[in-house]
Amino acid sequence: VAYMLSKFIPKSDEFIPTNNRNAMVHSLIESCGLLKHLSLVASVKASFEELSLFHSQDYLNYLKEENECDDLNESFGFAYDCPLKPGIYEYCQEVAGASISAAKLLCSGHFQVAINWLGGWHHAKRSEAAGYCYVNDCVLSILQLRKTFGRVLYVDLDLHHGDGVQDAFCGTNKVLTFSVHKYEAGFFPGSGSIDDIGIGRGFRYSLNLPLKDGITDVPFIDTCCKILTEIKFRFKPLAIVIQAGADGLNEDPMASFNLTPKSLSSCVQFVLKWGLPTLILGGGGYNESNVARCWTRITADILNIELPMEIPEDDYFTSYGPSFDFEVIEGMKKDQNSKEYLKEMTDNIFGNLTKLT
Repeated sequence: VAYMLSKFIPKSDEFIPTNNRNAMVHSLIESCGLLKHLSLVASVKASFEELSLFHSQDYLNYLKEENECDDLNESFGFAYDCPLKPGIYEYCQEVAGASISAAKLLCSGHFQVAINWLGGWHHAKRSEAAGYCYVNDCVLSILQLRKTFGRVLYVDLDLHHGDGVQDAFCGTNKVLTFSVHKYEAGFFPGSGSIDDIGIGRGFRYSLNLPLKDGITDVPFIDTCCKILTEIKFRFKPLAIVIQAGADGLNEDPMASFNLTPKSLSSCVQFVLKWGLPTLILGGGGYNESNVARCWTRITADILNIELPMEIPEDDYFTSYGPSFDFEVIEGMKKDQNSKEYLKEMTDNIFGNLTKLT
């Protein structure tokens, strides 16, 4: 299992709306003794040419200039949730470089699993930043995998629809995107309905499981695994990218789903049993201590290592109070996803999968 290491980890926290999140994730993985079981790989910065395999050159040039007050800011999406801060271009090179490097390791055949918790920025479009995402490392890593693997499956477990990735591949049958997310009026990014299924040659290769508030671990895991089983049977992927955004966890400021880390880890483990080259990325998640608990748990489960009951002491130890353990309790919000609703959504997705050419 390859684990992407970047000296940029502390700096990367300046560009997302959390306090020390990425540093906390890495520190907890380290203090739990997991690093010695991983192959640590230093990431290589993505070049302008590599970034331009997806993003437009005009957009990248503008990003490079880091011009904070310019009329073009809004047209490129550099306002509100994606301000142009000093150092932003280097940050993008680091994040995308780590995901591309991880994909290259999978292409080489030397690794079956690669992890980049700094990645997973799934909202960025070809010429537009959105939702804290400036470059789309998910898309760039899939493009890298496509050089070696004929069919790539993208699985997005983030609370928000993986719109940037779906849009990038909506017209091809070589990449199937499956996003499970909250979908309701006024909730960002507003896309990802059950009828959002791709175009042209990619018709039915974009699949969405739109959920309402309050979903809990068991129906989440059951529904996702049922759909993933059918995707594997119908699409026959040769490589996989999983975006494991943790903003659906209970106690996240998004206050939407009732999930615990078990939900995400179970889905990751389910896919890893297929024995295919798999890249695992981070994503959303705004309760820092719970994101660290979640991604450390996923890392440990991949390695088949039991975590200690209590959080080991590290630089961020006080952030894990008052419990100082690994447990994230399932939320108590009313689950608005009835069994009938989940069955209707699953049947709809199965209907599209049976018609894949």
